[in-house]
Amino acid sequence: MQVQISHSDSMRSITICTNNNDLMKIKIAARHISYRTIFHTILILAFFLPFVFILTALVTLEGVNNCSSIDCLGRRLGPKLLGRGDDSERHLTDFYTILNQVHSEEVPDDLKLPDNFKQLVTEMKNNKYNSRKFALVLKGMMERSEREIRESKFQELMNKHFAATSIPKGIHCLSLRLTDEYSSNAHARKQLPSPELLPLLSDNSYQHFVVFTDNILAASVVVSSAVQSSLRPEKIVFHVITDKKTYAGMHSWFALNPISPSIVEVKGVHQFDWLTKDNVPVLEAVENHDGVRNYYHGNHVAGANRSVTSPRLFASKLQARSPKYISLLNHLRIYLPELFPNLDKVLFLDDDIVIQRDLSPLWDIDLGGKVNGAVETCKGEDSWVMGKRFKIYFNFSHPLIAESLDPEECAWAFGMNVFDLRAWRKTNIRETYHSWVKANLKSNLTLWKLGTLPPALIAFRGYVHPIDPSWHMLGLGYQPNTSVESVKKAAVIHYNGQSKPWLEIGYEHLRPFWSKYVNYSNEFVKNCHILE
Repeated sequence: MQVQISHSDSMRSITICTNNNDLMKIKIAARHISYRTIFHTILILAFFLPFVFILTALVTLEGVNNCSSIDCLGRRLGPKLLGRGDDSERHLTDFYTILNQVHSEEVPDDLKLPDNFKQLVTEMKNNKYNSRKFALVLKGMMERSEREIRESKFQELMNKHFAATSIPKGIHCLSLRLTDEYSSNAHARKQLPSPELLPLLSDNSYQHFVVFTDNILAASVVVSSAVQSSLRPEKIVFHVITDKKTYAGMHSWFALNPISPSIVEVKGVHQFDWLTKDNVPVLEAVENHDGVRNYYHGNHVAGANRSVTSPRLFASKLQARSPKYISLLNHLRIYLPELFPNLDKVLFLDDDIVIQRDLSPLWDIDLGGKVNGAVETCKGEDSWVMGKRFKIYFNFSHPLIAESLDPEECAWAFGMNVFDLRAWRKTNIRETYHSWVKANLKSNLTLWKLGTLPPALIAFRGYVHPIDPSWHMLGLGYQPNTSVESVKKAAVIHYNGQSKPWLEIGYEHLRPFWSKYVNYSNEFVKNCHILE
């Protein structure tokens, strides 16, 4: 018998030949791997290999890199692959324990701290930190960063304070050029208003606005915005009161830039014969008091413990030390009945406001026998701007304040106030104001720190009539998150705070509401490069 095996591409055959020459052929299929088997194999490997890689990385992070044998790796990987425990959670728990221990410890003074994260990683590799030392180093680096950030914030506040209390070069230039124009140009010296209009200065059928300022550009914006927003500009009379050094420049501006049909009067404090230190002793006391001079003109950082003071509190203390709070112009508002003896009602305006709506309805408000129509500042959505009560302004740890005032009493805003001068003349508001200013000076400024508002809050107690908040929107000089939509709806917007719109530190998104009333085509404004 003979056996013969033959091959083909797909089949294998066996031929058997017997002695009788009988042939028998058997075909056997060849063995091969199917595509389905290959696909399943690849799929399993694609799922399994990343899992193995992750476990290997975890083991490596936990110290497998210190092993030198495959056996070591196997001893560590084996339990994980078999699901018999996870050391990573235990190590994490141990590290949390170390962090809690270090949290209550002081970082040693002699501990050398890396300058940055890259250096930290390098030193960890070279010095092989243990967990406790790593936690200490990390804590030291974070505390150092916090100190640097805090110090940087305080420095920013100081720089902002000095920027707010300085005079921008463009505004200083404007004042100098207009003062020079007053001496050389007869038109700049013409009488304001013209002689035939003088009787209107005391005509109570007109709407009388009063502004105390030494800022020519700011005064121009207040007047322009009022006139442009009024439905009856021919009924407006503006009384602009300034100091002696600014009078010539202020007069020049309004003489050369009339706002017909409205009327503007410009007067200097030196032109009021009765306004002397003999007649107003509190002014002399404020200007000559040593404590006042040191507080407002001395070292503004001295006595401020920045390690326990928040940046916001530090900023408010700096603002309270602005020299403007002891200026004569800032105190003149308490003498409105004497400054305008023939007027019955006036609208007082700060120089950092913009009028966006006709204010005629304010003259029709019945103050109910009160003296001061003002917006209260203790009610509103923004607690920073509209959360002001007496406890914000006064030192209630002082016995005199604690006995006399209620810390929860609602405050109100200066800057846009309707004053009934007839009712005012029947009160002792001025005398109360004087007595409290003197008391504060006598106590070495321990009753309050911030300017003229605190004594006014006391003097006008019982004489304030609240008006709708939509008439007077505050905070545009210190609240960067002021809603633009809310600004558009307000009748008067007030840039109270450090970030005045004419300063570089003013908020860019709020500046256009003010700058649109600046006459950039004016020769003096162009030559002084205002806000360029």
